[in-house]
Amino acid sequence: MSLQVREAGAGDAVLIADLTRACWAERVAASSSGHRENTERVQQDLQRGGGFVLLLDEQPIGSVRWLPSDTETEVWEILRMGVLPAYRGQGLSQHLMEAVIHRARSADVNELRLAVRADQTRVVDLYAVFEFELAPELEYTRANPLEEPPIVMRRWLKR
Repeated sequence: MSLQVREAGAGDAVLIADLTRACWAERVAASSSGHRENTERVQQDLQRGGGFVLLLDEQPIGSVRWLPSDTETEVWEILRMGVLPAYRGQGLSQHLMEAVIHRARSADVNELRLAVRADQTRVVDLYAVFEFELAPELEYTRANPLEEPPIVMRRWLKR
């Protein structure tokens, strides 16, 4: 078994959009915008921030993206981390998260943030393992106004 995390490039937009929709299928509420992920949005995210693709034996099985905060310098928001259903429960998302944390540190980012859908609270514990803390004082800037606000979590990289 060969596991690899590689940086996503502009040519990966279609792959990442497909992976995101597949990771969200039957796992996340139908109202989630992840079900409607499109190449253009992924391309914009990759140009403005970045992403990683998780490969198992050279087959893509997951991805993650990040964007710089719209309002705060030295803050990145982690988006759309997911692993295909057949590969869940093996701790493989850890490799994606560690890659983002490493990249953020090398870019002198002070803080990482992410949002957890209000109906997906079971993943709060997953992110807590990576030293993310609940941050009820923060509002998620990309929240769907038609849904309950997500739970925002943060991880300080340096203070």
